[in-house]
Amino acid sequence: MMQKLAQVFEGWNGYQESLLKAAAPLSAEQLLFKAGPGMRSMGQLIRHIALGRLTWLARIEPVGIAEAADRVPRWFTDGDGSRHVDEEGVSPDDSRVLADWLAVSWIPIQRSLEAWTVSDLSRSFRHRFRGTDYAISRQWVLWRVLSHDIHHGGQLALLLAMQGIPAVELRALGGHITEPPLFR
Repeated sequence: MMQKLAQVFEGWNGYQESLLKAAAPLSAEQLLFKAGPGMRSMGQLIRHIALGRLTWLARIEPVGIAEAADRVPRWFTDGDGSRHVDEEGVSPDDSRVLADWLAVSWIPIQRSLEAWTVSDLSRSFRHRFRGTDYAISRQWVLWRVLSHDIHHGGQLALLLAMQGIPAVELRALGGHITEPPLFR
């Protein structure tokens, strides 16, 4: 029996839920909070998590990416020919908009985890970065997106703490809200 990726990546959906629950109730003032000059605001971090997902996912053709990519207001192409979401096209100060982008960017992940098997991870594509061509696998991209979520989610947890915003799941539980089975 082929193992679905949803089993391999079990728990990522819980982290997504923690990000959504932390982002959804934030005010414009809270979203504009920065740890210091030259740093991203909370809203910019949430936007970057969601839109960064779409930039990378669009390269591996996950299930449902076309619908998500069509909603992106602006794309740009870098000097190596890679397309990126222009994050400035999405406002960082409206929690409803940001929560929606988190949800939209999650759909291709969720659908692919449910449809793909472990063997689908080895499919790769050519990716040029700084003038060098790399063979990038779906596995590499999914790990890149997951680690990106966790990295910037940690920054978000710190900014929430600095403002005294509880966000228990993202802060105290580390975003891991998927409860493990009971030992019997």
